[in-house]
Amino acid sequence: MSVRVFVVDDSAVVRQALAHMLSGHPEIELVGSAPNPLLAMDMIRRNKPDVLLLDIEMPGMDGLTFLRQIMADTPLPTVICSTLSTEGSKVALEALACGAVAVLSKPRLGLKQYLADSRREMIQTLKTAARSRPRGRPAALEGIAPKAAVKAGSLLASVHALALNKPVVIGSSTGGTQALEMVLTSLSADAPGIAITQHMPEKFTAMYAKRLDGICAMNVREARDGDRLERGVVLIAPGGLHMQLRKAAGQYFAVVRDGPAVNRHKPSVDVLFRSAAECAGRDALGIILTGMGDDGARGMKALHDCGARTIAQNEETCVVFGMPKEAIKLNAVDEVLPLEQMARAILQFDSRA
Repeated sequence: MSVRVFVVDDSAVVRQALAHMLSGHPEIELVGSAPNPLLAMDMIRRNKPDVLLLDIEMPGMDGLTFLRQIMADTPLPTVICSTLSTEGSKVALEALACGAVAVLSKPRLGLKQYLADSRREMIQTLKTAARSRPRGRPAALEGIAPKAAVKAGSLLASVHALALNKPVVIGSSTGGTQALEMVLTSLSADAPGIAITQHMPEKFTAMYAKRLDGICAMNVREARDGDRLERGVVLIAPGGLHMQLRKAAGQYFAVVRDGPAVNRHKPSVDVLFRSAAECAGRDALGIILTGMGDDGARGMKALHDCGARTIAQNEETCVVFGMPKEAIKLNAVDEVLPLEQMARAILQFDSRA
């Protein structure tokens, strides 16, 4: 069964190029296009596409405003395709936070050649999006608690601040930017140290970490080689590099290195999880969230087999159930939980003797 795609882009050249690229594929059906969101609304309702391919910079109504309306009304798997510069990465992150499944960058020059060269990636992205369950912007269980407004007595505050250093490692991919926001904004400032591998391009991770740092009680930053993973700190693996953990003098530190892609990814969740299994063993908590593929499944098995606590996100709350599903198939998961319960599970693990 073919994936039904609708394109919204103000450039006639782009719409023609995309139509040419998509129309020849046996698994893709282009069901319509529009030059702006205002014209697209009724056409989308009539054509009922499986995936929306959406530009951001458009007259009348910009793509982000349209995306928010779509996700608030009837969530539709959406892939952003826009001319995103380094500065525009903020817009890309906002699109992901609003519910976009993926963001693809297109150049301002050499568009037709670029689309021809990236046809395989775009087709795979559209197919992945069609299998997703999009969600609007998440809200934390008790609301977002910026650093300036942290209350020690909140429902999700730690029962007590433990000196024992027990690392939490989290892996995620498609849909993960939203999922991580929901989990991290529900944690108090004294929560245990968390190391995260989220599949994300180079240059995006620093901006993503900065964005999370502004809305979380914990301190969130892109990991640097040698950073200490301590209570109240979240380290996010840099795009284009692998992150591991090592233990020295009872403390955990980030090891950030280049190297070949693992499971087609760099950073790889498996790389982080295996290192946690080796240096932390049963003292670690491993969590695998929404994502396409199987990266992290074998690393979670290593964590499970050495006695670490392992949790997977349930299918109902995943945008894409691939990564949790593969970990479950390997019997690597102790518990399957909805996303809303992940923060509480982290705090319960932290309070365990």
